[in-house]
Amino acid sequence: MADRAAIERWLQLSPPTLADFEAIAADAYRRLPRAFLDLTGEILIRIDDFPDEEALDALDLQSEFDLLGLYSGISLDRKSVTDPSPCPDMIFLYRRPILDYWAEESEPLGDIIVHVLIHEIGHHFGLSDDDMAAIEAAALG
Repeated sequence: MADRAAIERWLQLSPPTLADFEAIAADAYRRLPRAFLDLTGEILIRIDDFPDEEALDALDLQSEFDLLGLYSGISLDRKSVTDPSPCPDMIFLYRRPILDYWAEESEPLGDIIVHVLIHEIGHHFGLSDDDMAAIEAAALG
């Protein structure tokens, strides 16, 4: 039977807010290996509860819970100093889908956010799954 004190602690908890998530994401981003971060250049991390309809439609997703994060921007290998960038590069992290995933898994929330950040950056820059797994191992080491 569960310890009553443990149950009481759970009853006092609430999910991380958007501001909490922003702080967790900033910490997770700082944990990434320097060489990997250098791929991104200047990047913003934005926390939203859910992806917008445009993102869901573009990826042909049925549920707003199907997307944990999204990289939006132009990779460094395609950027030119003569082409103005209309928007800064951003990684969107979607709080509610990530929390839903976290509730189903036995991983710390910060580790899940590290995983999403690495995969959003890695896929955008064409890294293999093996490359991303090695970067994740280094970040979570």
